[in-house]
Amino acid sequence: MTDPISDLLTRLRNAHQALMPDVVVSHSRLKESIAQILKREGYIADCSVEGKTAKKLKLKLKYQGRQSVIAGLRRVSTPGLRRYVGADEIPRVLGGMGTAIISTSKGVMTGSEAQKQNMGGELLCFVW
Repeated sequence: MTDPISDLLTRLRNAHQALMPDVVVSHSRLKESIAQILKREGYIADCSVEGKTAKKLKLKLKYQGRQSVIAGLRRVSTPGLRRYVGADEIPRVLGGMGTAIISTSKGVMTGSEAQKQNMGGELLCFVW
């Protein structure tokens, strides 16, 4: 697999369309950081790490009736074309209704957190 973040986003998108209660993906610290941000922003209900040697990341999805809380996910920076932004260039997703996830030198954070700390970095994905 060449792009594990894209795989995570695709699995989330497919599980929401199929109204699955949870998703299990392979674990990495970057995926765990993205999942923590999604939980903190209210897009998923819970995330946990399972297993000792072959760790798995279990994400419990969140719905409002039969409608998904996540309306859309989009990968921005890909392995073939990395996209870096400065602190003053961080885009607003849907006029502030969505979230941009950015990998900075101080860790993975949302776009608004990065602007408050005056940090730029790699623009990973948009969630709305």
